[in-house]
Amino acid sequence: MTGWQTLFYKEVLRFWKVGFQTVAAPVITAILYLMIFGHVLEDRVQVYDSVSYTAFLLPGLVMMSVLQNAFANSSSSLIQSKIMGNLVFLLLTPLSHRAWFVAYVGSSVVRGLAVGLGVMMVTWWFAQPSLVAPLWILAFGLMGAALLGALGLIAGLWAEKFDQMAAFQNFLIMPMTMLSGVFYSVHSLPAFWQAASHLNPFFYMIDGFRRGFFGVSDVSPWLSLAGVAGAVLASWVTFAPCFAWIFLGAPWMERLRANHGLNGR
Repeated sequence: MTGWQTLFYKEVLRFWKVGFQTVAAPVITAILYLMIFGHVLEDRVQVYDSVSYTAFLLPGLVMMSVLQNAFANSSSSLIQSKIMGNLVFLLLTPLSHRAWFVAYVGSSVVRGLAVGLGVMMVTWWFAQPSLVAPLWILAFGLMGAALLGALGLIAGLWAEKFDQMAAFQNFLIMPMTMLSGVFYSVHSLPAFWQAASHLNPFFYMIDGFRRGFFGVSDVSPWLSLAGVAGAVLASWVTFAPCFAWIFLGAPWMERLRANHGLNGR
């Protein structure tokens, strides 16, 4: 195996060895969401004609699970490597930033899709949504997982401790997920929150993904596709300087820390 393939294999093994925590637990969480919201709102909310609320909810929960777990995979791997001190062994390898990106984002896509497939398989008997356009499902599933894997990679490079990573997860990823139309159509929101939702890239991923099941969506799937593709490209452009900082800035910072005149020792 080449360098990026070895790193990719290592990252897949890392989450698969604790599969109950990384794959089974998110599936159980999605089942609880579906049972609670579906039971409470089934007869009270009608989003699309001829589509039950439980069927409407299922694609949103699948995509939410994909996004959250893709982000968690790359971000947790990097922050754990930083805290445990074994990141230096990866930095010593002759791997380019492209190899890092492909390996970490690729493993995040694998975990995200594994969780999403598990959620769909387990919850399918609650409601059997049709598959009107499977290509939209595949496109938005892959791009959504890749985007959140890249964001997790950037967050992992930026964070220095678990507290900073938790803040990123709780104050950015979770609110954007909850305000993206997983549990409702954004057309039911007031005008201000509708406008805010249209600035949320998570909305376009979930709306385009749901389009593949029902053939209807809140916005054009081509608009969603363009927005998500642009976000993936932006994440790549953002990752490159972050990776360069790790290589170029980290050794310089270590020399400053070792300078007794600067640190007062």
